[in-house]
Amino acid sequence: MQRLKTSVPLSLRKLGLGFCTSSSEKILASVLFERLPVVIPKIDPLVYAFQEFAFRWRQQYGRQYPDEVLGKADARGKGDYQIDYQPAPRITEADKTNDRRSLQRALDRRLYLLLYGTAFGTSNKNPVWHFPEKVYGTEETLRKCAESALQSVIGDLSNTYFVGNAPFAHMAIQPFESDSDLPTFKRFFFKSQVIGTSRFGVRECEDHVWVTKDELLEYFPDQAAFLNKMIIS
Repeated sequence: MQRLKTSVPLSLRKLGLGFCTSSSEKILASVLFERLPVVIPKIDPLVYAFQEFAFRWRQQYGRQYPDEVLGKADARGKGDYQIDYQPAPRITEADKTNDRRSLQRALDRRLYLLLYGTAFGTSNKNPVWHFPEKVYGTEETLRKCAESALQSVIGDLSNTYFVGNAPFAHMAIQPFESDSDLPTFKRFFFKSQVIGTSRFGVRECEDHVWVTKDELLEYFPDQAAFLNKMIIS
């Protein structure tokens, strides 16, 4: 077990080289890799009720224009063409089978990448669920370290976008007395987003999942309060 000290949001003057830390304390760069929603979320019932009210109000109290004006407006854009439009289903096959290894699920929600395997700071090197991460070493900046961590998992970064150069949250991990052999370290979180693709060849782990925020919290019950503040939706 380990003690957890958290801070979110984060404001730092110095990152990377020259960061103040003890010689025995490690620094980790972790990546919150997210896929943004690809379809418009369903309208909230309150928003729908307001839109319905606004429409009825305009119908009752809206200004009436002469028929000749409305006739000219209706004549615009008319032609002999016809568009056959069939909306794509919002519920995919991955949703039906609860395939969390697929990006083709929860299309109206953000999805986050989690890895299952050996992570820094775990006892007995047992596999655990964790974010893409790497111990800061010789990289020029902590942002470069985060990029290297994600690249080791998905390969080419051409379909990714890192949001900003600075981390947006961090946590300090201290072992309990019973686990005094475990290292003390600080984990800095960077945000990166999926751009222009719906599939990645995830590697360097035993398993992986793409999960929503609510599902993600189930994987980290001890850190749920911190992650709930760190992740917006």
